[in-house]
Amino acid sequence: MFIHRSCITLLASLMPSLCMASSFSIDSRSESLYQQAVPYLQQANSKLEAVPSNFPTASAEEKQRSMALVDEAGVLLRPAITLLEQAAALEHPVAQYRLALIYVMLHPSDVIKEKACPLFEQSLVHGFAPAALEISSWCVAFTDTVQYQTALQAIETSMPLYEKYFPQPVVKLECRREEPMGMAMQWGSSRDYQAEIYRLQGDSNRAQRWEFYQKALDINDCYRVKRRMASRT
Repeated sequence: MFIHRSCITLLASLMPSLCMASSFSIDSRSESLYQQAVPYLQQANSKLEAVPSNFPTASAEEKQRSMALVDEAGVLLRPAITLLEQAAALEHPVAQYRLALIYVMLHPSDVIKEKACPLFEQSLVHGFAPAALEISSWCVAFTDTVQYQTALQAIETSMPLYEKYFPQPVVKLECRREEPMGMAMQWGSSRDYQAEIYRLQGDSNRAQRWEFYQKALDINDCYRVKRRMASRT
């Protein structure tokens, strides 16, 4: 059977991540730590979602109430951070992602690159799709690596491992028309994130751009991709 040399090259580049995605398993101790953190994360999120989107122009009374909500969220995040740090040290990809997301919320950009980017990168290498979106915003240098592109290609294989952890928050889902409100993040299903992965692949792969964009459209009618495809015609 004849196999084109380019196909062999592609398979060789994908094999490490494909094998990793199929063989990786989450340590039971790290899973227990992550699950202990989840209630704190949920309660903190409900506080932040209650902060109105017009906070900068709100009345003094509304600002005071909003700051109280932020402080309450901060108190809830403290035990969550401790638990997530322990789970992340045991290489729990979802814990790594959620911990890095907290760092994005709390720290300036230079600290994000130092503390959050390594966690996002480790999470993505283990096949957790949401990390790819934050990397594209905060850890741009990593998007130029072969490791990043290979991880994107392996996401579809690793998705079943993480299905039970969705929905997951992100600063912004680019495939959605609506914008995040206030301090709230957007939550996406595994299908939403698969659409985002196809969008990211289309953004970086000129040769297969429209093929990847069409896959994103087929999943959730990706708004950003639809705009780009419309401008093409």
